[in-house]
Amino acid sequence: MNNIRNIILGTFLLVASSLTAQKIAKNTIGLRLGDNDGFGGEISYQRYLSENNRLEFDLGLRNSNNIEAFKLVGLYQWVQPIDNNFNWYVGAGGGLGSFSTPNSDGVFALIAGDLGIEYNFKIPLLISLDIRPELGFNDNYSDDLDLDIALGLRYQF
Repeated sequence: MNNIRNIILGTFLLVASSLTAQKIAKNTIGLRLGDNDGFGGEISYQRYLSENNRLEFDLGLRNSNNIEAFKLVGLYQWVQPIDNNFNWYVGAGGGLGSFSTPNSDGVFALIAGDLGIEYNFKIPLLISLDIRPELGFNDNYSDDLDLDIALGLRYQF
């Protein structure tokens, strides 16, 4: 476990130190549609912090195997240009949520990473594809690593 943590920390530090200036939108809002313990949608908001950093907040629902979950996730992201209007990004953060099953209800916490690619259209549209590993902390909902793969469509303003 310590080796994995050291690899992740090293990757984040390497990425953060290699980032260059990048023009990103001041604000974006839209949808993030993914599949993590059931298909679900999230309302997604991104807020510019600096030329290559932003915050992302996702509020959404998940539904799978008689479990309904509501969660809020916040991520700090580093954005790096690839070519023309393509960027890639990496981030880290956490979240809170609640769940309901036929036999119990409860709350949960999670920590998350984020790795994705995005295309910034000439119109105010941003499309992205990312993977968000989430480590949950509740035995009744999720206490292991889940991979949330999602497509995002956001309006830039």
